[in-house]
Amino acid sequence: MSHPPHSTGGPGPARLCALVVDDEAPLVELIRGYLEREGFEVTAAGDGRSAVELARELDPDVIVLDLMLPEIDGIEACRRIRAFSDAYIVMLTARAEELDKIVGLSTGADDYVTKPFSPGELVARIRAMFRRPRERPQEQEDVRRFGELAIDPLAREVQVGGVPVELTRLEFDLLDALSGQPRVAFSRRQLIERVWGPNWFGDEHVVDVHIANLRRKLGDAGTAPRYVLTVRGVGYRMGRGL
Repeated sequence: MSHPPHSTGGPGPARLCALVVDDEAPLVELIRGYLEREGFEVTAAGDGRSAVELARELDPDVIVLDLMLPEIDGIEACRRIRAFSDAYIVMLTARAEELDKIVGLSTGADDYVTKPFSPGELVARIRAMFRRPRERPQEQEDVRRFGELAIDPLAREVQVGGVPVELTRLEFDLLDALSGQPRVAFSRRQLIERVWGPNWFGDEHVVDVHIANLRRKLGDAGTAPRYVLTVRGVGYRMGRGL
């Protein structure tokens, strides 16, 4: 995260802040109990509009966001929150169709959980997000160049043709992993272990969703990409950008 963990204001270790958004009060309280036992300071909201307002006010570290909400739905709330926040976002959905999951992730969600779910599994996924490394080592600070694409791992900045490109945290981390070893063809599982962490579990095709978004932002979404290449039967690797 770009901001430090939240503090309760008194002595003792800082606490992480979680925002739980669902219009089912019993479910909210169940999730709240599990997160509080893990040391999170929890705030709840029952509709999408309130979720956006609270996310702006509290700057939470993680947001658990239901897909079907009053006022504005979870997808629109996620899109609005992503405009100003880099909080981890886990979307909850009662619909298991893959399309819903892909649409949710394309707005910037980090993960999804389909109802009914185990609160313990939800907390485990959230903890796995926080355990994954956030920055590259100091010695890897040189700018990496692939044609017009320039990647600064230390500053976490990307430019194409000298124009800055705004990436989500996960999009940058995927590009960082690929560009750090440009001759390596990474499988989806290898990218998940590097970016989401070895304890993450879920659909490996989540990688494809974020790669598609990354390519679009790099101007690389055509049939002949220059920067992020598909290796058939394996996964992805960096291209030379030519």
